[in-house]
Amino acid sequence: MPRPLIARIHAAALAHNLGVARAAAPGSRVLAVIKANGYGHGLLRTARALRAADGFAVVSLEEAACLRAQGYTHPIVLLEGFFSPDELSEIARLRLRPVLHRLDQVDILARTRSGQRLDVLLKVDTGMHRLGIPPGRVADALSRLTDLPQVAGITLMSHFACADDPAVGVAGQLAVFRRALPAPPVPTPVADPAQANSPWPVSLANSAALLRYPETHADWVRPGILLYGASPFPDQDGAALGLLPAMHLESRLIAVQTVRRGEGLGYGFAYRAEQDMRVGIVACGYADGYPRHAPTGTPVRVAGQTTRLLGRVSMDMLCVDLSPVRGAQVGSPVTLWGDGLPVERVAAAAGTLAYELLTAIAPRVRMEEA
Repeated sequence: MPRPLIARIHAAALAHNLGVARAAAPGSRVLAVIKANGYGHGLLRTARALRAADGFAVVSLEEAACLRAQGYTHPIVLLEGFFSPDELSEIARLRLRPVLHRLDQVDILARTRSGQRLDVLLKVDTGMHRLGIPPGRVADALSRLTDLPQVAGITLMSHFACADDPAVGVAGQLAVFRRALPAPPVPTPVADPAQANSPWPVSLANSAALLRYPETHADWVRPGILLYGASPFPDQDGAALGLLPAMHLESRLIAVQTVRRGEGLGYGFAYRAEQDMRVGIVACGYADGYPRHAPTGTPVRVAGQTTRLLGRVSMDMLCVDLSPVRGAQVGSPVTLWGDGLPVERVAAAAGTLAYELLTAIAPRVRMEEA
């Protein structure tokens, strides 16, 4: 028998969540973000489930090449652009769309002759100060790119730092974005404020902005975490937004121990029994991607009932309180997150985000389509 830890991936949930994104932004095309191995769900498995998306966004050339090798003809965006000029010939051959976020990348592109024209995205730094062209240099970069024969089309983009925080929101960054754009040659009225003063296609909205700020939708939205059924907001879980969890991380009890009052449990005796109790040992640990820093009290479901983690998480195992789970025994099913236990709840208890838990799933964890 194989080790009982399995990450079950629900393709129907991924497709459903894509539908939620489309319903929230009906006038926009959807660029499905499937970087980081499909947020831990498997790159190709995720791409199959999200085939109805209008395009895909990844980080590396290797991810993009894998998608092309499997026959995907969608637009594919490289979110960090190219890392070396040597990559441009392969980017052109694979018909990829690199994000240009530094002015020297415009220079490199101007010196490159691949024989094929590229669609590119020009990223504007609207205040996050991570990647992007300074607002005062955007007009110059656009003018140069427009004159390059090797550039077929330009999409403007930026990224919001606080779309998940209603106290900050997106208004400030959206205003910076609008001011950074040169006025169109012939002013034309636009219904979408995000595209004011822009004759170029625009992509701004991440998951949080897509759901909360329709003024950011523009031509392309870029959902990431919501596609996997998790909420981008700290005060809501995915179910409250109509999302379905795409990953169900499950295992089984591999031992049951009786611990007497006052006895320690696990490394460092980080938990001492408050009373005589039964403790279940679960085949899952931090080497599988479960957060090592998850404290006592982190929710776990055993045999369909919610209980709690006890003590420190080990490399391959963790301990759970069986006091509220009558009849639990070796072989009883355990849900680490997924159906009945939102990954957001586990992440909040561990002081982290659902993004980290999903993307941290280790290669040794068996992954199956449900």
